[in-house]
Amino acid sequence: MFQRFVRAIKSMFGGLVSSMEDPKLILEQNIRELNEQIPQMNENIATVKANAVMLRKEVERYEKSIQEITAKIKSAINADRDDLAQGYALQLEKAQENAEHSREQLKFAEQAYEKALKVKKAFMREKDRKIKEAREALRASERAEWQSRVADALETFEMGGLDQTHNEMVNRLNERTARNEARMEIALESVDTETMEIEANAEKLRAQELVNQFKQQMGKSTGEEEKKASKKIEVDEPEQPEKEQGKTVGKDRSKA
Repeated sequence: MFQRFVRAIKSMFGGLVSSMEDPKLILEQNIRELNEQIPQMNENIATVKANAVMLRKEVERYEKSIQEITAKIKSAINADRDDLAQGYALQLEKAQENAEHSREQLKFAEQAYEKALKVKKAFMREKDRKIKEAREALRASERAEWQSRVADALETFEMGGLDQTHNEMVNRLNERTARNEARMEIALESVDTETMEIEANAEKLRAQELVNQFKQQMGKSTGEEEKKASKKIEVDEPEQPEKEQGKTVGKDRSKA
């Protein structure tokens, strides 16, 4: 009985948590967390690299100390100071042990650094893949939301009668426009346009006669008309070529 009660509580809270989860917000949070892990990873890699650098310097220091102690041992032996050579020999042995231990630690530190770089490379590749996948899912979600809004709008048109009302109003406007155009055509047909054109031409002729009368009174019409007539005669009568004129003159002289 108690287990059934626990399962009921879990199912209730589990459903509540599931209903509160927004996949879009969770994916965005995952992208931020993946990007935030990079600085921490770089810091850890820098720590491993610093340890390797420190051990490398320590090995170099021990190797230099070994060279110096070896030179002191040789100098003591050359000076017949075996007691000093023995003390230096113990220091040399200790320095060699420390150098060997540091070399082993340096080897492990370099391996750890190389492994850390490989882990970072794999993490970056996986991070880019997950971020790309999440962003594609977010874009697909946005497209789906837009399509859902469009579908809701179309359903509203059909369900609310907007589509039918729209078509009805368009048809009414088209009918009204056609009716007005027909009235205009009928009105134009009922008017005697030929008579109107004849009257308009008569008005133009009457106006031209009045202008000519004013020109005659001002003494301008006669001179201008004579100039126009003389120009017209000169254009209409082409001049005879010089050769033909010469021939005609010769013929006249022979006849004389």
